[in-house]
Amino acid sequence: MKIVKYILIVLLVALVIIQFVRPEKNNDGYESVIFFEKETKPSAEVALLLKENCYDCHSNQTQYPWYSEIAPFSFWLDEHIEHGKGHFNVSVWDSYSIKKKDHKMEELIEMVEEGEMPLNEYTWVHGNLTETEQNLILQWAALVRLQYKSQLQVSSK
Repeated sequence: MKIVKYILIVLLVALVIIQFVRPEKNNDGYESVIFFEKETKPSAEVALLLKENCYDCHSNQTQYPWYSEIAPFSFWLDEHIEHGKGHFNVSVWDSYSIKKKDHKMEELIEMVEEGEMPLNEYTWVHGNLTETEQNLILQWAALVRLQYKSQLQVSSK
């Protein structure tokens, strides 16, 4: 019984100490997505869906929930954000080639169609996209891909 009490005290002390260690915040403000939105021209409805469902993990513009101030959740969120930005970061969209932009939009379509985005961990708190919302995003992304494909065809001639 004493060993269990000792372990619980050590865990409590560790939990208190870890509260003073914070990952760096991912927030460059809304300006970080302006180029992406200007180039891809989402409708107001799609832009709102992207802001509410995608930008937290796929841009330099994270809106942090209240629980992000509590470790270990803060570290868990930071890992998700860094992982998401590693795959698809709209804040650096202007640095991508046309071919890479087309590929990233292809991946976006694939992930939404397969129900892999947004992640289950995100939807537990924020809710899932409705079928109508998914279709809006997919239609917009398909139009963006057509734009990039035509640019690729022109540049290859």
